[in-house]
Amino acid sequence: QVQLVESGGGLVQAGGSLRLSCAASGRTFSRYTMGWFHQAPGKEREFVALISWSGDRTYYADSVKGRFTISRDNAKNTVYLQMNSLKPEDTAVYYCTASTWSGTPIKRDQYEYWGQGTQVTVSS
Repeated sequence: QVQLVESGGGLVQAGGSLRLSCAASGRTFSRYTMGWFHQAPGKEREFVALISWSGDRTYYADSVKGRFTISRDNAKNTVYLQMNSLKPEDTAVYYCTASTWSGTPIKRDQYEYWGQGTQVTVSS
């Protein structure tokens, strides 16, 4: 069982940066692939980025590639999402999530545990 709590969301101007954090409970954090999804009003929840349990492999949605960086600190049971060059279309609730899949899980139903989400709003 893993409990996830996101923080770091807020309001930022276009071109700005935010760093999201996700604190996980449980002693098995390092066994999970960790991901971030986002959901804009009226839209489906979409994959943003993932990082393997060891941190040696990452994967990004095309829309954020080159702007966002996912990382993790297994000693602190925390995963991060550094978001640079933010655009108004990045506005959404961002969710931290954990998966036991060993491949490259990019679908919502491949993740077992979810946080409550943190709002990111990018003004133009």
